[in-house]
Amino acid sequence: MRPAVVVLSSPALPLARRIAASCNGELHGAAARIESADVLFDETASHLRGLFREGRPVLALMAAGALIRILAPLLADKTAEPPVLAIADDGSVVVPLLGGHHGANDLAREIAEALQGFAAVTTAGDLRFGLALDAPPPGWRLENPQNAKRVMAGLVAGGTARLTGEAPFLTSASLPLADEAAVRLSVTEAARPPAPGELLYRPQTLALGLGAERGAPSGAAIALAEAVLAEAGVSPLSLAGVFSLDLKADEPALHAVAARFGVPARLFDAATLEREAPRLQNPSDIVFAETGCHGVAEGAALAAVGPEGDLILPKRKGHRVTAALARAPRPIEAASVGRARGTLFVVGIGPGQPVWRSPEVSRMVEAASDLVGYSLYLDLLGPLADGKARHDFDLGAEELRVRHAMRLAGEGRTVALVCSGDAGIYAMATLVFELLERGDLPDGARRIEIAVAPGISALQAAAARAGAPLGHDFCTISLSDLLTPWDDIQRRVRAAAEADFVIAFYNPVSKKRRTQLAFARDVLLQHRPAATPVVLATNLGRAGERVRIVPLAELDVDEVDMLTVVIVGSSQTRVVATGDGRRWAYTPRGYAGKALTLPPGCSAGEPHAAGVGERS
Repeated sequence: MRPAVVVLSSPALPLARRIAASCNGELHGAAARIESADVLFDETASHLRGLFREGRPVLALMAAGALIRILAPLLADKTAEPPVLAIADDGSVVVPLLGGHHGANDLAREIAEALQGFAAVTTAGDLRFGLALDAPPPGWRLENPQNAKRVMAGLVAGGTARLTGEAPFLTSASLPLADEAAVRLSVTEAARPPAPGELLYRPQTLALGLGAERGAPSGAAIALAEAVLAEAGVSPLSLAGVFSLDLKADEPALHAVAARFGVPARLFDAATLEREAPRLQNPSDIVFAETGCHGVAEGAALAAVGPEGDLILPKRKGHRVTAALARAPRPIEAASVGRARGTLFVVGIGPGQPVWRSPEVSRMVEAASDLVGYSLYLDLLGPLADGKARHDFDLGAEELRVRHAMRLAGEGRTVALVCSGDAGIYAMATLVFELLERGDLPDGARRIEIAVAPGISALQAAAARAGAPLGHDFCTISLSDLLTPWDDIQRRVRAAAEADFVIAFYNPVSKKRRTQLAFARDVLLQHRPAATPVVLATNLGRAGERVRIVPLAELDVDEVDMLTVVIVGSSQTRVVATGDGRRWAYTPRGYAGKALTLPPGCSAGEPHAAGVGERS
């Protein structure tokens, strides 16, 4: 996740911007003192705690003591804590407070170098030996991290360690090594428990190739994978990834095995696997006829370990699945081997303000390699879009936009299809599934992983700005006849008017379409009072935001544009003014005509804790 650079005062803002630029961070500023930032917040302590709970790295330009006191109630498990750095307002000192073994120390050094300051790293192992024994680099795993603290303490106190096996990150460190030391640092794939006084490191040099029939049981695939590792006598922690043919990209069994061992699932095309045919021990003409390669399990395992690797366990068969195991001479960077399944995030970013964008949507956009959407929506992401490949589209051509996003995901990329409001309300999520049902997509695009994240819809934003007009039954109707026949729209307007729903009208007008809203107004006037409140909300969450409440009889189509949401109240919707003269629209929930039973000791006019309006 992108680091959050937190700044509390305007004099420190230039330094905060330098820090954000150096680490691709997102600038978070105190709204009371900072005029402009990627994210503005009102209350410092709650905002910092929220970032910490999200697992977001925090780089705060503030006193270390204050930062410690704010986060202290949340501290529980150091293995799950994100990096937290306190940075002096002049950039002279960068202090990694938390997450030292999760990148905080390295991040502190990077920031200090960029600022020409000093990284106050206090982790004993980092200072003495240049590494943390419980945090091996990518490509290596520690079998028993719970024992690392005791071993490190002994070495810091003057003890020595004996190294068995090869691991460059250990040999290049300044560890006190001795042949007869009681403490052992062992590097091996062999399946065995650690001995007393031993830290057992696993090189991720093994590749599991997996083949599966369509719909193969996940349990059978996991059982076969475990059996293969046991037969080979190797530790599951030495597994770098699960590899297969791209036709299996959406096979649940493949991803279940990868999840079981906590490793990525990676894919190869048939041509890549067929190049491994000379090295296969069990080539199959039947498999070739079905897939275009003579072996999936063995071929994928060999492709993953490369030409210097070898097959250590040939194909084994389970119930509708096959598996093979290969070894590389050095740890495998699984993320650079083959390709991923490909993911499409369909996200709604709300009406426009960053504060109305959910943390889930922000996480998805941050994780994406590619952004697809209408140019205005991508612009509204601000710095969140930095470093991403943008695929801008004009308004309209929605199907072309969605097809492009799905095609990119089908190539193994992580794509965010960006919509305003909520992605499932008059937006692109529906079209994604419609195209899947049609079945005329490229094969890769049909096998992608899809996740849809909700956003604050325009009708919710408009209602909140105007008060509570959606307090009772309501519906939404789009007045655009581009995709819906006008006769159907008319029927829905009449039905909603007769049923006395509060109605939120989307797409009320366009440059060429000016009569539909007038039609809706005239129909509604036949069923509800002329004074019925109508909310007109324009440019919600953006510059030029304007919210008005007008009587239904005075609704002027010329006051409405394409960026306006229109909410027409029911016959029960009311307008009330507060002491400051502001007018609010609300629709009662039906309690006005009911006799209320008050709790003992509570008189009329004294609301009790539950609140009448809280009942369903």
